[in-house]
Amino acid sequence: MKQADGHEARQKLSCYIRTLNEERMIGRVIAAAQQAADEVLIVDSGSTDRTIEIAEAAGARVLRQPWLGNGAQKRAGEEAASHDILLDLDADEIVSPELAREIRALMASDRMAAVHDLKLVTVDPTGRAWTKSAVAFRRKLYDRRVIRMPDHKAWDQLEIPKGLTVGRLQGTLFHHSFRDLEQFAAKLNRVSTVRAREVGRSSKTSAALRVVFALPVYFLKHFLQRGLWRLGVYGVAISGLSAYGRWLRDVKVYEAMLIAERSRETR
Repeated sequence: MKQADGHEARQKLSCYIRTLNEERMIGRVIAAAQQAADEVLIVDSGSTDRTIEIAEAAGARVLRQPWLGNGAQKRAGEEAASHDILLDLDADEIVSPELAREIRALMASDRMAAVHDLKLVTVDPTGRAWTKSAVAFRRKLYDRRVIRMPDHKAWDQLEIPKGLTVGRLQGTLFHHSFRDLEQFAAKLNRVSTVRAREVGRSSKTSAALRVVFALPVYFLKHFLQRGLWRLGVYGVAISGLSAYGRWLRDVKVYEAMLIAERSRETR
């Protein structure tokens, strides 16, 4: 992209990060994001640890925003950002130097799409990066003038309208998504509760069938389809916990149906 004087002009980038007691990694996350972003914005929902102190010392701007819900909290970050091109990061995601260079080059070019997928690679508590297992692409780099995060309590991913082109970058975004298996299991339980509240209600019969039969299907999806078999015994553990977390959502949906049914009967 060129200015009127013929010199290269680079679009500016704001990175926003939702936080709640994220002192464990937030300094590293901010420093890595600053390799690519002109601004790092912390959207904090009430941290009581050193998250805000660390963020401000690292040069991030902090927005204190009581929790609005997963998607709505990101909307708050969108509104407060100084620039239209946005990078959506979680407080445990590290921008690699390769990805930072790729983003900077993209911002200085005329190849910027409205949305770009980033390659998300999990790093487990042992420090091993899962470069061949459970690699995902997430829509995290986007133009808020074209598309916005859903204003939703549970869902917080971009929904791409028909006809909108999505680009893809190849640099890695490292996701330190859990510090140990205990925390991983607690996270799955918490997420299953949120998703169960928001999921569309199906019939009681179909919900019951999922409770009875779906657990091994969920396990095989993670172990085989997502390639967690490559991680050996640890992959079995992660697949089992992930399947259980998904199954918990089914169980909670079914329980909610029973409670609602009993409530109607006793009126």
